[in-house]
Amino acid sequence: MPWLQVRLAITPDQAETYEDALLEVGAVSVTFMDAEDQPIFEPDLGTTPLWSHTHLLALFEADTDETALIAHLSLLTGGELPEHQIERIEDQDWERSWMDNFKPMRFGRRLWIVPSWHDAPEPEAVNLLLDPGLAFGTGTHPTTALCLEWLDGQELTGQQVLDFGCGSGILAIAALLLGAEQAVGTDIDPQALEASRDNASRNGIDPAKFPVYLPADLPKAQADVLVANILAGPLVTLAEQLTGLVKSGGLLALSGILAEQAEEVRAAYANAFDLDPTAERDGWIRISGRRR
Repeated sequence: MPWLQVRLAITPDQAETYEDALLEVGAVSVTFMDAEDQPIFEPDLGTTPLWSHTHLLALFEADTDETALIAHLSLLTGGELPEHQIERIEDQDWERSWMDNFKPMRFGRRLWIVPSWHDAPEPEAVNLLLDPGLAFGTGTHPTTALCLEWLDGQELTGQQVLDFGCGSGILAIAALLLGAEQAVGTDIDPQALEASRDNASRNGIDPAKFPVYLPADLPKAQADVLVANILAGPLVTLAEQLTGLVKSGGLLALSGILAEQAEEVRAAYANAFDLDPTAERDGWIRISGRRR
């Protein structure tokens, strides 16, 4: 069946208002896109991170009255709508269209993230099977990419790794496939732990090599390598705790940090770590270093 699509050009502070209003007037789906139509595949848990110029796309049934829809939206939001576009689109195989947008992605020299419907481009490489679009992290976001590239550049053979805020488990699983002896995952969201277990199983990971815990249950042990792809605020707040989880001489990689937050996060770890130059991608950064 065809659909009526409404596209609104909004700012991040308008997002919640217009999302709620669109759902109130009968939208069957609402999607956030950036100004270049790159979808958000990896929101942080419990958040809706948005670009400064965001498009909000809503689908309505084809027989929806456009005039009444716009009038109702204006009433609900208390004013004239931001720049918007309405068009009727034909039905299509949305699943196939979605799948066609995703190809295997390479990170560093050895590591590939491969969707389940694709063959591995380099069968002899390190191939991590994970479908884009799954919750909690799939490699498409710059922060995850920065961490994956960093892991690919480390000698992980026989190392004990801690993935703090593991989400989908992508970083821990990558570390294990790259030679780590064991990777421990922890996350505040039980659904993330379940996703980590499922993805580990898909990649043939022995459960004993990848135990996952809620933070309160995390064993008191130090890791050779700690990765934390969360947010700048928690990274600063948890600096003492995270530092204590890394062995002397161990490695640390932090991401989920905007470029303007880099100095604050670096300052929180500078006393305990010899920090590398900050790595940046698309306005996001990674901080890494070695424990003194």
